[in-house]
Amino acid sequence: MSEARRSIFTRLVVAAMALSLALLAALWWFTHQTVAATLEAAAEAEVDVDLAGLVDIYASGGREELAARIADRIALTPAEGSAPHYLLADDSGRRIAGDLAAWPDLDARVSESGVIAIGAGSKGYARAVQLGPDLRLVVARTADIDAPVLSGIAFSFAAGGAVFVLLVALVGRFAAAGLQRRIGRINRAFREPHGDRDLLAARPGGGDEIDELAAHSAAALARVGDLMEAYRDTSEQLAHEIRTPLSHLDNRLVKALEAQPEPIVAERLVEARGEIRRLVQTLESLLDIAASKARRGDRTGLGPVDLGDMVGAICELYAGSAEEAGIALEWRLEPGVVIEGDERQLSRLVTNMLDNALKYVPEGGRIEVTLDPGPVLVVADDGPGIDPAEAERIFERFYRGKRRVGEAPGSGLGLALARAIAERHELDLTLDPPREGGPTGAVFRVAERA
Repeated sequence: MSEARRSIFTRLVVAAMALSLALLAALWWFTHQTVAATLEAAAEAEVDVDLAGLVDIYASGGREELAARIADRIALTPAEGSAPHYLLADDSGRRIAGDLAAWPDLDARVSESGVIAIGAGSKGYARAVQLGPDLRLVVARTADIDAPVLSGIAFSFAAGGAVFVLLVALVGRFAAAGLQRRIGRINRAFREPHGDRDLLAARPGGGDEIDELAAHSAAALARVGDLMEAYRDTSEQLAHEIRTPLSHLDNRLVKALEAQPEPIVAERLVEARGEIRRLVQTLESLLDIAASKARRGDRTGLGPVDLGDMVGAICELYAGSAEEAGIALEWRLEPGVVIEGDERQLSRLVTNMLDNALKYVPEGGRIEVTLDPGPVLVVADDGPGIDPAEAERIFERFYRGKRRVGEAPGSGLGLALARAIAERHELDLTLDPPREGGPTGAVFRVAERA
């Protein structure tokens, strides 16, 4: 449901429905005002025609004839429609004929017209005229006919509008579904670049903007694929060209050591072998960092990894080394925390964090590993901590920070590799401030990217 709400196509359909409703409301209001004005004009014309006829009757037949005709017209009032109302009165307002109870607020001497109250809850258009020195007449038409007409118009707009909006929604959704499928193929091609190569194949007879986008996307993915293949070839060749002579050199040193040279020479040969191992480790770390960065966001080859089981097994392995160093290694792992990832890389991320902690925590210190759903993996230690000014720089390649007296030199690649692996899995590796009641040194936190 949330994915449907996020879809631009769903928002377009909803916007089309809202726009349709707004246009229908505006059209109804315009129609209502036009019909109401037309009905009012018709009532005014009816009143003027009726009034002219009654004036003629008074002129030819006198007041008694006029009163009789008014009574006849009231008696013939239709059950439905614009009903006429009259009041023939003298100058004091005393009723002579008609059905209006009292003289309205209209000046008969100037043939004033306007809307007056007729009965308790009805109104109508009326005009008053002065027929003689002591005789005046008002003729009115109720406006009640407006209500059923306008109600009918409103009902027609409501029923027709509902059908129209429904059709807009259905047609919009049908059209959007086609576009959504085509955009979905492009997204799937980027999400699974090594999947179906026909995902971005042009449609037969196509050629619109989305086909053009699909073609550009296919070309971009092909270029990325070529670059990745070239990168892998170069990396493997480079690793081979460096590892092979180093391996030969190490073998020669081993043979030299087997010849039992002088102690001072043997010591130098052992140091040289250590340098060779460090060079190989540095090379592998650099290649792993580059590979992890190159595959950032690429889900190819990832599978479900139970972090609880994996981190637990690593902690078991490190428990012996921690005990030998006089460090308390504690862990609390929530079971069933599973993510999609590369278990080999994730294991290296955790071991790099533990290696870093074991390197800096002094004897008698404590390392605490916790795993919570999310996932949220925290490795906290009782070491000297890290200057907040270096919080980001420690994740840079070859950055070693401020070394302390007696501190063993490192390659400066461990945390850089750990962060690259985290980013490869869409996770964030950050340095957090110490938690209250927890270890007071460095606190590294791996969590799902916000």
